Amino acid sequence: MKKKILFTLGLATLLASATQASQEQLARSIKDAQVETTRTSEQLKATLSALNALTAQKKGDLRPAYNAYSSEVARTESAAAWTRTRVQWMGGDGRKYFQDWQTTVNGIANESLRKNAQKRLNAVQKSYDKVEASLKLAGEKFAPFLSDLSDIQKALATDVTAGGVKAIKSTVKSANWNHQYVDKAVQSALKEMGKMEKALSPEAK
Repeated sequence: MKKKILFTLGLATLLASATQASQEQLARSIKDAQVETTRTSEQLKATLSALNALTAQKKGDLRPAYNAYSSEVARTESAAAWTRTRVQWMGGDGRKYFQDWQTTVNGIANESLRKNAQKRLNAVQKSYDKVEASLKLAGEKFAPFLSDLSDIQKALATDVTAGGVKAIKSTVKSANWNHQYVDKAVQSALKEMGKMEKALSPEAK
C-alpha cells in the first residue's frame, strides 16, 4: 500500500513538473508569436506607406519609390508566410500543451480542485482558440491584399511613369481597403496574445 501511495505521489509530481515545463514552453511560444505578429502589423503599415508615397509623387524619377515599394512587398510576403506557419503550429504542436494539461486535471482526485483547475484550463484554451482563429483569418485576408500588391508591382515593372501610376489608382485603393481587414485580424490576435501572456505568467491569478 505504501509503495502504491509513493508511486501515485511520484506520478502526480512528474505530471505537475511536465505541465509546468509545457506551460513555460507555451508562454515562450506565445511571446514569440506576439513579437512576430507585431512585426507583421508594422510591415503592413510600411508597405502601404511605401505604396501611397509612390502614388503621391507627382514629378521626378519614380524608380526609387517603386524599388522601395517592391522591397516592402517582398517583406510582406514573408510576413504572410510566417502567419501561415504559425497557424499550422498552433493547430498541431501547440495543442499538445492542452492535452497534457487536461491529463493532469483529470488526475486530480479532489472534486473542488479539479473543477477549479478545469475552469482555468478552459479559460486559457478559449483565449488560445481566439488567437488561432484571428491568425487564421489574417492568413485568409492576406490573399486579396497580396494579390493587389503583386498586381501593382507587375503593372509598374515596365511602366514606372506618372501614366503608369495613374493606371493603378483603383488597385491601390483596393489594397488600402483590403489592408484594413488584414490588420483588424492581426490586432485581434495581438489582443488575445496579451491576455494569454498574462494568464500564463507566474503572477497569474
